[in-house]
Amino acid sequence: MRLPVMLVVFGIVLVASAAVNSAASGNAATALAAGVLTALLGLWVYRRIVAALERRPVTEVAPAALAPQVLRFTGAGIALFTLTIGVIALFGGYEIRGWGSGWAMLATLGTMIGAAAAEELLFRGALFRLVEQWQGTWAALGVSGVLFGALHLFNPQATLWGALAIAAEAGLMLGAAYTATRSLWVPIGLHLGWNFAESGLFGTVVSGTTGTHGLLRGAAIGSDLISGGPFGPEGSLIAILAGAAVTAVFLRRAYRTGRLVHRPRRATTPSSGSLDAAADT
Repeated sequence: MRLPVMLVVFGIVLVASAAVNSAASGNAATALAAGVLTALLGLWVYRRIVAALERRPVTEVAPAALAPQVLRFTGAGIALFTLTIGVIALFGGYEIRGWGSGWAMLATLGTMIGAAAAEELLFRGALFRLVEQWQGTWAALGVSGVLFGALHLFNPQATLWGALAIAAEAGLMLGAAYTATRSLWVPIGLHLGWNFAESGLFGTVVSGTTGTHGLLRGAAIGSDLISGGPFGPEGSLIAILAGAAVTAVFLRRAYRTGRLVHRPRRATTPSSGSLDAAADT
């Protein structure tokens, strides 16, 4: 019963967080406050639910690791997207069309804090983690990645290709990040850094959403395969390759540290011959 309960609870947390952050997004101060508060509330609910249902220390969101890991991997997410958009621009898929606003950048940061925390609690904290316990790491990566991509089909400019790209580059990467570190702060930081850089710094569309606001005003140009088209850079083949490379690094680390979880073997029923032999002894 743990998985259905967790999915319902954190589905509600995700919807509520999105509504609050959307309502507060028009002002930098309110957006930052709403993003931080909804993230903290979601994390508090997660700790209480997991402790109650699983009767264990909730080490994946250990408070002592919050600041160092979130800051480090937010920076890594920003760097990864900066490299990705740089390669997209090099191949003629992105151009800067002027300055945006520093206040808009801060408002976007607040929105992305709330979104990253809520989505990671649902998809990595609940779905990935519990499916992994049941069927192993590979099944958890597949299930959580596909459903994470499917979530983005509800965005205004969503496409099937975009959803598949999100599943491949982000769903797998963030699941692999949790697998390698066993900390939710790592995928939260990566998710936040990538999305903040995408919209808050470079002014591009995030996963088919509209109304991006950031420090720069960016535009997708040229081939949709390179630029990502209306879905944004996450629909670019270059972003998929970048996500795949990071996924491979995390999975290699997970393998070397023994953190891959294998699918439990089914109990075998003794054959009639074995039973007969046992009876004869």
